[in-house]
Amino acid sequence: MQRLNWLFLLLIVNLSARAQQSTRLTGNWEFLKQDVGGIWEIVRPVGKGNPESVPLWQPVQLPHCVNAEDAVDPDVNYYQGPAWYRTQLEINNPYGNGRTLLFFEGAGQKTDVYIYTTKVGSHTGGYDEWSVDLTDAIAAFKKTAVFQSQFKGKIPISIRTDNSRDLEMIPSNLSDFNVYGGIYRYLNLVYTPSVAIDKLFAKAETDKTGKSGSVSVVARFSTPLRQLAEEAGRGPSVLVKLIDPTGKPVQQKEVPLTTLTGDCHLADFALKTPQLWSPQKPVLYTVEATVTTAEGSFVQKEKIGFRNFEFVDHGPFMLNGQRLLLRGTHRHEDHAGVAAAMTEEMMRQEMIMMKEMGVNFIRLGHYQQSRIILNLCDSLGILVWEEIPWCRGGLGGPVYKDQARRMLTHMIEQHYNHPAVIIWGMGNENDWPGDQPEFDKEQIRTFMKELNDLSHRLDASRKTAIRRCDFCKDIVDVYSPSIWAGWYRGLFTEYKQATEEEFKKVNHFLHVEWGGDSHAGRHSENPDKALQTVRTGSGADERAGDASLYGGAARVSKDGDWSETYLCNLVDWHLKEQETMPWLTGSAQWPFKDFSTPVRPDNPVPYMNQKGVVERDLTKKEAYYVFQSYWTTLPMAHIYGHSWPVRWGNEEEEKMIKVYSNCAEAELFVNGKSYGVKKRNSQDFPAAGLRWNVPLKEGAQEVKVIGRTGKTEVRDSIKFQYQTEKWGKPAGLLLEKLSEANGIATMQVKLLDNKGVLCLDAANWVRFSLAGDGKLIDNQGTPGGSRLVQVYNGRAIIRVQTNGGKSVLGVKSEGLKTAFKDL
Repeated sequence: MQRLNWLFLLLIVNLSARAQQSTRLTGNWEFLKQDVGGIWEIVRPVGKGNPESVPLWQPVQLPHCVNAEDAVDPDVNYYQGPAWYRTQLEINNPYGNGRTLLFFEGAGQKTDVYIYTTKVGSHTGGYDEWSVDLTDAIAAFKKTAVFQSQFKGKIPISIRTDNSRDLEMIPSNLSDFNVYGGIYRYLNLVYTPSVAIDKLFAKAETDKTGKSGSVSVVARFSTPLRQLAEEAGRGPSVLVKLIDPTGKPVQQKEVPLTTLTGDCHLADFALKTPQLWSPQKPVLYTVEATVTTAEGSFVQKEKIGFRNFEFVDHGPFMLNGQRLLLRGTHRHEDHAGVAAAMTEEMMRQEMIMMKEMGVNFIRLGHYQQSRIILNLCDSLGILVWEEIPWCRGGLGGPVYKDQARRMLTHMIEQHYNHPAVIIWGMGNENDWPGDQPEFDKEQIRTFMKELNDLSHRLDASRKTAIRRCDFCKDIVDVYSPSIWAGWYRGLFTEYKQATEEEFKKVNHFLHVEWGGDSHAGRHSENPDKALQTVRTGSGADERAGDASLYGGAARVSKDGDWSETYLCNLVDWHLKEQETMPWLTGSAQWPFKDFSTPVRPDNPVPYMNQKGVVERDLTKKEAYYVFQSYWTTLPMAHIYGHSWPVRWGNEEEEKMIKVYSNCAEAELFVNGKSYGVKKRNSQDFPAAGLRWNVPLKEGAQEVKVIGRTGKTEVRDSIKFQYQTEKWGKPAGLLLEKLSEANGIATMQVKLLDNKGVLCLDAANWVRFSLAGDGKLIDNQGTPGGSRLVQVYNGRAIIRVQTNGGKSVLGVKSEGLKTAFKDL
């Protein structure tokens, strides 16, 4: 029922109008992953099969990322450079004096647009929206001979994107994420009349009690005022409506337009007892503005929400007058197989999974994200911290600063109406030098103050924030220090103490970024072994070099086993402690989903940050259910170990079986035998008391649980093998087929000792290769989708697209004989 309500809200929000006559341009594109000698090489006529038909283009769909695969290719650096896209469009603007625009929802990182050989627009910045007016260039091209002779009445459009390294651009290439290239968000062809709204700002407010609300509506028009009054006998007018969540108009005003210059105030509405927006009830009103001229009407709609919030000085976060513990995560725009070019359906699936995990807050790291994500946050009830990509590297010169100012302005103006947004982020890890010849803290402070003031001028209703830049923490409204207890420094049991110490240093504290890496599918019978060598009492902040897997002080990030087992314990401890911190505003675990990064080539999946609670393809890890057990109310129960096919130990050794559940109690069954009922107690670590020590015998095990709250029951079950036979060092590789369906063969390699016993603690690197008709499904950035990967509990899988033919799969590991398997 809960999921159905969210899906209904998503349907409503997706019906909201954008600019009239807007069409997504997804098909009929060609792509070239290199530069050309000049624009003429793109548009010159060449015949099919002509040897001069070079360079070679490939068909693609938009959105499309230049780095869809090479971002996680273990053998190359990802491509950073120019790329081209081209198509031909039929242009049929229904407005006689209208304008024809290309509206980009995001393209990285520098973009040029051409009509035939004429450059019509450029943009710098990979994350904000922008548009190019094609009208005049199209009119001029239609007068040329080649319009009909070569292009048969269509308009040739060419777009160059470029994500080359540039120290005068943000974000820094030292950032822990890829600076992608391509048209990786939706591109739209837009027709507008001569008078159209470019931006509609609707400021919705309530008093602290929520008993009264107001809306102030301001418009910015895309064209200056023409002599429409003389031509039509009257000037243009705007009808502004306020529509309630059921679709019923509650107030309206018609306003004559005397000027279209600057930001024009259109209307004010006052409302008694508005329905309040919250994570529990994310109700949305609509502001609709209809511009009427002699040409016809233009309609612009914006969703808004009524809510008020407060960060109490040295206290908790309040929403609509009540304390709300912010239960958060993070998001990068990144996905298996497509990198940044996520479709709307992918985004919707991801955000619904977050909501079903219990998330009510998200920090969008570390750049302005798609309007689709903000719409989903509004409709699902997820509060937002969104920030500009001033991330690491220091501070550049005038060009650098201009881009930062421009991107902050665009982010605030383009996402101003979203009720989900409560914080504008000024930057991330700005204490991290490297890009510039000098690192001047005072210059960074001066520019941080400038951005902070600019944010408040553009939008006084939201807070400003930064993460991890202690020498600027007094400038912004909300500050998040670096606290990585149990990962980069210290033990996770030190989390509460470290947080309390940092909380006292600022007026408004919010802890974003905590957690740890886990290699999906890797589990441990002794996950806390590395903690024995970690120094306690030395703080929990991340420091220079801590992300490296080599050298430095003992730390779990370097010396731990990267098992899902350890991450679940770390998460479990953090969440239980947060329930005992009434002063805490909240926190955000880093991040929801594994994502690619150029600065981690040595991780178990190369070039992947593996701190997600789901894999890069949205496959859930075990930690997802730990969050769900603390943060959700819909009854659930999950036995730890769904991706752990073989456990190990001695015969009749007691093994802990954990259940993560939000039910009041749970009963465990192993091989049909009940091991009793346990009551849930969030402070009984681990698994809130829902754990059983069960003696296991060699062989197959079947485990079931029944979770109960009152008369409601939920169930879960798993099967696994229990291995008591001991093993030595890996001595050989066994390659086998697990399954084949729909032309996809799932293959597994096992590492065996010299007696043929599975080496369950092996973490060797293996490399897959394929010869023949098939194709490896690799470069996915997942443990089961990388041709070079560390094994998990002595095994690893890879999938092969067979293409209906014959192939030979090979796998090798240093010091072992290469294994082959015919397919």
